[in-house]
Amino acid sequence: MLLFTPGPTPVPESVRLAMATPTLHHRTPEFEAIFKETRELLFKLFATDEVIMLASTGTGAMEAAVTNLCHDTLLSVNSGKFGERFGKIALAHGLQNVEIKHEWNTPATVEEVVEAVKANPSVDAIAIQISESAGGLRHPVEEIAAAVKAINPSIMIIADGITAVGVERIDVENIDCLIAGSQKALMLPPGLAILGLSNAAIEKTGAGKGYYLNLASEIKKQKQNTTAYTAATTLIIGLRAVLQEIEANGGIGKLFCDTARRAKATRFALEALGLHSYPASPARSMTTIDDENAKEIRDLLKTEFGVNVAGGQDHLKGKIFRINQMGLIEPYEMVAAVTAVELALAKLGRRDFDGTASRVFHEEYFKSVLKKEEK
Repeated sequence: MLLFTPGPTPVPESVRLAMATPTLHHRTPEFEAIFKETRELLFKLFATDEVIMLASTGTGAMEAAVTNLCHDTLLSVNSGKFGERFGKIALAHGLQNVEIKHEWNTPATVEEVVEAVKANPSVDAIAIQISESAGGLRHPVEEIAAAVKAINPSIMIIADGITAVGVERIDVENIDCLIAGSQKALMLPPGLAILGLSNAAIEKTGAGKGYYLNLASEIKKQKQNTTAYTAATTLIIGLRAVLQEIEANGGIGKLFCDTARRAKATRFALEALGLHSYPASPARSMTTIDDENAKEIRDLLKTEFGVNVAGGQDHLKGKIFRINQMGLIEPYEMVAAVTAVELALAKLGRRDFDGTASRVFHEEYFKSVLKKEEK
């Protein structure tokens, strides 16, 4: 079975083997050396002033960011299940919440966020997804962050990069907190969250809020190459292996380039079959298709062709399907996925199978190579 869900994503064999080594105690020089090396590799990936790792899912990191960096009113952007979650976290902790809400295929605009900030002077933090995986869209987070900082530099910008970190290069100049989760582009099992923090975020955190999710406690300890509480040792060992694997495969720049090419080629291949891309601004982390036969297509992919893709949630259940683009995915694996979609459409009597998906994918993905050969 080929796993093409947008989290959990497949774990490379080298990473599985690294995590299968004998367990290390988290308060030992041996593990502290691994922790230090992993932090150094994370600084290269995040390009932020500080990085911390939490034994938590991405939702735990979202909660840590909100509780430590928002002291009054959170402005959250809800274009899907995960944007909605930010608002719920704020309300659960007694904070005020101003919400900008859209259909799940519609990104926020710079103008409406700026207008909301001006209309709500108590807003001291903004939370937004870079890639909202509920509908597979990409918000213009960098542009929004720059515009907000131009109005009020003290407003904290919390960016959920759980399906963006490791997918594309993110400009963090105006981002105060960048969140990632292990089970997405970092190609690990769930259970490890990472936050990249700006110096302004560290300053606002102060003594921190809460107990387990107190960022101040973790910053202090992790600068010493340890953690405030029990570290997710096996996952951190796996994370080091993932980051080393990325380096061995040409580096993070090549990974970003390959992901962009693959995502574009996949979208072109599926659109050539007459399918429609759901989001108005597609994220590179996944390819999202809306179709009246979405459930039937997804079922056929899994039962007949051994390809497991994700469906929709809530009001989009049975109406969309999502194909993962995160991680070290070989072109031939994606060819298998788009070909399976074409075969499913043939089974449903929608079109004759003629290899269109494979042909268009190859033409688009290898276009740059073909152009070089023509010269």
